[in-house]
Amino acid sequence: MQNFWLNSLLYSPAILGLFIVLVPAMGSEVPVNQVPTTNQPSSFSNAENIGQVTSVSQLSDVKPTDWAFQALQSLVERYGCIAGYPNQTYRGNRALTRYEFAAGLNACLDQINQLIATSTADLVKKEDLATLQKLQEEYTAELQTVRGQVDALEARNATLESQQFSTTTQLRGEAIFALAGAFGSDRAINTDAQNRGDTRPELDENVIFADRVRLNFDSSFTGKDRLRVRLQARNITSFNTAVTGTNQTRLGFDVNESNDVSVSALFYRFPLSDSTTFNIATEGLEYIDEVPVLSRNFDSSGSGAVSRFGRYNPIYRAAEGPGIIINQKFNDALTLTAGYVVPSGVGNDPANGRGIFNGSYSALGQLTFQPTSELSLAFTYVNAYYTDGSGVTGSTGTAFANNPFNGARTSVNNYSVTGNYKLSSKFTITAWGSYANAQAENTAVARSNAEIWNWAVQLGFPDLGREGNFGGIVFGVPPYVADNQFVNGNNRRQDDDISYHLEAFYRYKLNDNIAITPGLITILNPEGNSNNSNIYVGVVRTTFTF
Repeated sequence: MQNFWLNSLLYSPAILGLFIVLVPAMGSEVPVNQVPTTNQPSSFSNAENIGQVTSVSQLSDVKPTDWAFQALQSLVERYGCIAGYPNQTYRGNRALTRYEFAAGLNACLDQINQLIATSTADLVKKEDLATLQKLQEEYTAELQTVRGQVDALEARNATLESQQFSTTTQLRGEAIFALAGAFGSDRAINTDAQNRGDTRPELDENVIFADRVRLNFDSSFTGKDRLRVRLQARNITSFNTAVTGTNQTRLGFDVNESNDVSVSALFYRFPLSDSTTFNIATEGLEYIDEVPVLSRNFDSSGSGAVSRFGRYNPIYRAAEGPGIIINQKFNDALTLTAGYVVPSGVGNDPANGRGIFNGSYSALGQLTFQPTSELSLAFTYVNAYYTDGSGVTGSTGTAFANNPFNGARTSVNNYSVTGNYKLSSKFTITAWGSYANAQAENTAVARSNAEIWNWAVQLGFPDLGREGNFGGIVFGVPPYVADNQFVNGNNRRQDDDISYHLEAFYRYKLNDNIAITPGLITILNPEGNSNNSNIYVGVVRTTFTF
């Protein structure tokens, strides 16, 4: 790699004039701390495509106009001492300058000196040595200039190598600035509270300005594996039941931790074979990290939908924390995924009713079928258990759906179908439907069943307005309890009405590192109660990536 840059840089006309200026530019294309991963092509792949030029005549920019060209051509073809680009051009159709010629001559001098130093001097002909001496005398001044540039480049390269962040680790960062506010007449209350005669508290309508910062340290030791350590700090207040009376208004990147820095993800992914990958984590593993959720351009918290429900199917929110996920790819069209994840704070606790196998957990199986590049289908099943009965729908639906049995231990069988179809390069559609059967497991509570449903349609408009922008519309029904045999006092924890979620957002890409996404969320019949007024959430999310 180093030899290529030294030779090709010296032969480039633009670089000979602006040597020091262009070195950092090239460094930005091939970072010294670039770490190849299994889901990203290696940044060093460009170097693998570089070919060896063995004839000066292959360099279309070099014109054979005098004896010096013929002499150097003979040396290059005999000793193979010039490296060039695959298309044999040097950015422009013009004659070879004296400095460029001197660079090629210097390369041949180095090559022949190496042959002599390695006791292969018998391969060097006397006539060639005489030709080199004549060429050196002709281009003495130019050779001195070129060699000075080479020394400067080598010194700069040594500095970069000694000061680079890491040879195995790459830093990826993301910072979100969020301007957001919830609006409406009153907070939502569920039918249980309404039947008790509870009044509707006033909605907190003050606009907030908050942030979330993530630093991902991605390391690779084989070129095909990835160890991720994520540091996170955030202070984004959740628009949940405490603010709006419902979790249906939550943002897709919220949670307020007062900007305390913590390790929010720690996992290692590696291939077991060419078709099987294994992911193991002690913290922060989400199913969307490894399971194809099919909600392309919607699923990212930093660049996708602005709401929690609108990002992807809630079935993938069964748990987040320690666990394992295995992907088995049978062919280009069929992939099987299996995972086991327990909630954060549970897997590392040996207390009774906690730990990896004695507390809350979720087990997922999914078959992903992609018969064409335009169509993808996913059939997903999740079996989960919640010791405190909460978290059934990942805080995306009504209070009854998220905790159907008022804190009783709960087991859930969740079934879902998701489809994505790319109608054109400018329009995609994703749809899902999920059904969950939840059961109360407490011995003190009569065994009860609850049926929970949700569905949504996502309309995506890639490159809307300009390349890199994205417009999205989400319409659906957040999780709600359609039927529940559990009776709490005189009330059944069942939603009388269906809530509807309508969301629109537009991601405007200022440049490769900054994007601004305004969005509007509307919740109709919040908390499954048509007596509640509609609630609106406005968001302007600015995302910086580096």
